[in-house]
Amino acid sequence: MTAPDAPAALTHRQIMVILSGLLLGMFLAALDQTIVSTAMRTIADELNGQTAQAWVTTAYLITSTISTPLYGKLSDSYGRKPFYLFAIGIFLVGSVLCGLAQSIYELAAYRAVQGLGAGGLMSLAFAIVGDLVPPRERGRYQGWFMAVFGTSSVLGPVLGGSFAGQETLLGVDGWRWIFYINVPIGLLALAVVSRRLSLPRRTSTTRVDYLGAALLAACIVPVLLVAEKGREWGWASALTLGLVALAAVSLVGFVLREKAVGEAAILPLRVFRSNVFSLTSVTSLLVGAGMFGGLVVLPLYLQIVRGSSPTEAGLQLIPLMVGIFATSTLAGAVMMRTGRYKLLPTFGTALMFVALLLMSTLGVDTPIPLAMLYMVVMGAGLGLSMQTLVISVQNALPPKDMGVATSSVTFFRSLGGTLGAAVSLAVLFGSLAGNIQSRAAAAGLPQEVRDRFASARALDDSSVIATLPDAVQAVVLQGFADSTSTVFLTVAFLLVPAFVLTLLVEEIPLRAQGGIAAAQAEAGTEERLSASRAESAVL
Repeated sequence: MTAPDAPAALTHRQIMVILSGLLLGMFLAALDQTIVSTAMRTIADELNGQTAQAWVTTAYLITSTISTPLYGKLSDSYGRKPFYLFAIGIFLVGSVLCGLAQSIYELAAYRAVQGLGAGGLMSLAFAIVGDLVPPRERGRYQGWFMAVFGTSSVLGPVLGGSFAGQETLLGVDGWRWIFYINVPIGLLALAVVSRRLSLPRRTSTTRVDYLGAALLAACIVPVLLVAEKGREWGWASALTLGLVALAAVSLVGFVLREKAVGEAAILPLRVFRSNVFSLTSVTSLLVGAGMFGGLVVLPLYLQIVRGSSPTEAGLQLIPLMVGIFATSTLAGAVMMRTGRYKLLPTFGTALMFVALLLMSTLGVDTPIPLAMLYMVVMGAGLGLSMQTLVISVQNALPPKDMGVATSSVTFFRSLGGTLGAAVSLAVLFGSLAGNIQSRAAAAGLPQEVRDRFASARALDDSSVIATLPDAVQAVVLQGFADSTSTVFLTVAFLLVPAFVLTLLVEEIPLRAQGGIAAAQAEAGTEERLSASRAESAVL
């Protein structure tokens, strides 16, 4: 791969203009996850597909997860800008198609198209910033990235609930605007990135290992399918065990293939020799599991146990965004002034652990302001952890691996998030019937009432809770709160090994050059060494 020419140093204002386009692209992917989940019940009713609605989420997760490492490798070889523009474009095509869907299976297929774009939106945005901004200064801008995540977590439920609640809007079904809203945002992102982002062209003679990508997909797809559908199929069913076996065989094949192809590998095995990369990848997986495992249950607690509407629950999550933005900005300032970063994710994982322990105490009568305070602590932990882990890996690997470094952290965090959410929901619904029956027995309710809740399926439609007699409703809500507490405790202990791993990560001084400038400096050094060797040979 030819060394790119270093662009002239960008001013803060120029970086912010470029950043605005990148953030809009990231916002598309982040918002899409929360806005769709809020309205999914309404969409499934409209398309007569309640029993198949899980495939809408699963299809998106599969394509977005498996495409992330491919974007990283291709952008390292051929440049970031064309692939980032492609990611936005394919995401917009998928959004329009989703808005036109006439059946739940069409919608699932079109969500898979969206996922192909989403896989590049986040990882490439981080990689582009890594190309342009030195690691030590990168923290100055990380607060904006984290604000995107926080804002989407608030706006998603609000917008999703609002659109889904409209029968029609401008002559179109209200729920379809959940997808159409992506179009103006995406077009603006395309315009800003295409006009303002100037990156050097890259050329490469290294072929891309598409067989390795296929083996990785054959490993990840079964894992995601089991994570999403295992509770329904049965964890010990033949289908589940067969998919797990396929994933294991594919993983072995993937490792052998990556070892054989060397630099053409989608995920070169040499990067695992880096203490920072290997430990941070596992940490990212655990942080993703802790984050999504906790946050997937928190809105359920607010809406079911506390009776908040989707819109109200979205607004009640604002403290989470405040915590994320505050500490990510603080982390950026610390890195700029000191060049140190190791203790930031250490404190971050500790705060996440404490926050989840506190959330495990949430009950039917817990004041909402106290729950919101716990959200601030959770957000503070996330703000110290997420972007700092990305920057540490970008700083540890050579500039030529910027895309691989960034996409790998994103990939492991997404995979962890999917697994964490699956574990949380499995624990929630696996313990729900028993907790309700225990509460019913303690309250002295008749046996027939307890028998009614012998399975969590009795609450497949949570709206029935409001129709129950007061005494029955009270034990159902208490049982649900007990189950959410169990989930928060379970997820909290995933942060213990994450905390330990952050202590073991080697701290490498943050570079004073962006990725492109560092790559040019490396190329210049190699040229001088080659010239020196040639001169010595002549003498």
